[in-house]
Amino acid sequence: MSYRKLGRTSDQRKALLRDLTTDLIINERIETTEARAKELRSVVEKMITLGKRGDLHARRQAAAFLRHEVADTIEVEGADGKKKEKPVYALQKLFNDVAPRYQERQGGYTRIMKIGPRRGDGAPMVVIELV
Repeated sequence: MSYRKLGRTSDQRKALLRDLTTDLIINERIETTEARAKELRSVVEKMITLGKRGDLHARRQAAAFLRHEVADTIEVEGADGKKKEKPVYALQKLFNDVAPRYQERQGGYTRIMKIGPRRGDGAPMVVIELV
């Protein structure tokens, strides 16, 4: 078997990985279980590779996978001279901030650090972060 099922159907698993990938790109560090983090690693690395390519097709492929979620806001000056808050989405953050950081790197964009068992059920917990 080439992937972990994570106790979910295929559509639930895809939604979980999509949400975790978007959250990791936005926050650059999340806490999750070890099995989820190991599955997430391959998906995030593919997204960063798409970001490094940077062409229109790569952007559309990433947009088809990532959630349309606001990562941050920036202040821009409007046509009337007033400052306005403009949202920065996860896709923009991937292509403009995250991917250029790894332009010289040939993979291995994430790090998984074990933090011990979860209190409720003893599941091994980890922190996955962008290097």
